[in-house]
Amino acid sequence: MTETKKYAIVTGGSRGIGSAICKKLAVETDYQLLINYQSNKQAAEDTLQEVIALGGSGEIIKFDVSNAEETQQALAAWEEQHPEAMIEVIVNNAGITRDGLFMWMPLQDWNQVIQTSVGGFFHVTNFFIKKMLHNRYGRIINIVSVSAVKGTPGQTNYSAAKAALIGATKALAQEIGKRNITVNAVAPGFIKTEMTQDLDQKELKKQIPLNRFGEAEEVADLVAFLASKKSSYITGEVININGGIYS
Repeated sequence: MTETKKYAIVTGGSRGIGSAICKKLAVETDYQLLINYQSNKQAAEDTLQEVIALGGSGEIIKFDVSNAEETQQALAAWEEQHPEAMIEVIVNNAGITRDGLFMWMPLQDWNQVIQTSVGGFFHVTNFFIKKMLHNRYGRIINIVSVSAVKGTPGQTNYSAAKAALIGATKALAQEIGKRNITVNAVAPGFIKTEMTQDLDQKELKKQIPLNRFGEAEEVADLVAFLASKKSSYITGEVININGGIYS
């Protein structure tokens, strides 16, 4: 009988916080990494090479989490090629922003943001959930945002999408806790990534008690802890990592 290979999947794993999470899991866990990307293959390859350089192993997988059919096909094909694989950790990190005032927001910007965060969570988690339940072990970690907790003007769509994920986190945690599967949300504040590079750091730092933007590695540390056995009695939680910004 072939030995089971244990995997962690990270959606949107090629850049920013997702890439930092992949590298941290490579160092701190024994999981093989399944690094999802949508368009930037080079960034995904670079992340994989860094994972390997850190002593980890993994592979990249291309699909758009917001597209149910594409996600299903990609994951089913991957499972067929890896009959010995067991996904034990799901990090739902993929998300997009389409910022703008609500009164002028096109329907497309609303739908895309909701479908990527909320639809993406459903499409990926739902694909693996039965096997996780059968296996009686799992860690599901949803990356949300300070916008979900306090709301951010100009981000009604993003705040709504990430707040929906918080509700899903709390409900699913109660459904599957008996099977030793935890579900938690991580809510980063202002983190130095491509997504925040155009923001006025000097001005925004005044709102942050710790007086700085966070590092992607700091978020990754928290995710690695939640992905580990050490977090076994934490579920249904939203953990803020934002330098002290609260509404």
